[in-house]
Amino acid sequence: MSIHQMAFSGYKTPISATGGIIISEVGYKLHVFTSPGSFVVNHVKPGLTLDYLVVAGGGGGGNIFGNHVGSGGGGAGGFRTGTGFPISVTTYPITVGGGGGSATTGSPSTFSTITSSGGGRGAASGVDGAPGGSGGGGRGSNPAGTGNSPPVSPPQGTPGGAGSFSASNYGGGGGGGASSGGGNGNGSIGGSGGTGSPVSWVPGSYGTPGPAPGRYFAGGGGGGVYGTTPEPYSDFGGPGGAGGGGQGMNNPSPGFPGVVNTGGGGGGTGGNATIPGANGGSGIVIIRYLY
Repeated sequence: MSIHQMAFSGYKTPISATGGIIISEVGYKLHVFTSPGSFVVNHVKPGLTLDYLVVAGGGGGGNIFGNHVGSGGGGAGGFRTGTGFPISVTTYPITVGGGGGSATTGSPSTFSTITSSGGGRGAASGVDGAPGGSGGGGRGSNPAGTGNSPPVSPPQGTPGGAGSFSASNYGGGGGGGASSGGGNGNGSIGGSGGTGSPVSWVPGSYGTPGPAPGRYFAGGGGGGVYGTTPEPYSDFGGPGGAGGGGQGMNNPSPGFPGVVNTGGGGGGTGGNATIPGANGGSGIVIIRYLY
């Protein structure tokens, strides 16, 4: 349809909408929500659709309470993206989930009928890894959390990795990421956080770089580790997954937090002191349409 035809049919533009941070690109407009708000559609050309990205808050890494352990990394927030979503003249409430605190599951993000679940907490002292968008990593005898919970299609995340112990070494499992599960702990090495997923159309100021083109979201947190063989401080926490996952740490240090507005899981902690787990990263909602 030409510009003159659109004007004749009563539409000066294909769509008029407000809400979030509005970014104009060649042929498209994006509405970026890094905090709760509303996507308000005042008028729209019939048949116009949108693309969306909805990422929940990542889970917090596991904490420890004076026992010799490595805790699990936090699971990534649920990652959901799609195209062809029909637009109506209405107000769409937007929820952007916060990252979970120490050993706490993240909060969900929502757009219309699309809900992404918060990432599961990492396993902590006497506490299992929790299910979520992606599951939190395990520790010792405490299992990891399952991912894609509740289930959606395509899956919004993956499970966390198992924890391990060998002699006096305890490696926490990594939290699950959007595209791959968390790595298992391996004695004096914490499990890697699962890899997030890329989105090709997101501006470079959001998300993180990854192994493939696009901006990555929803990486899992790395597992923490405690070890005495070799002697303390020479053991390695797991790396966070691409997409904002925080690195796990060795004893006696807290892990690194998930990156804000990526849904990355927080890194697990390790040691024999009372140390909190790292926070998960907050989520994000991005809407794009032809303009």
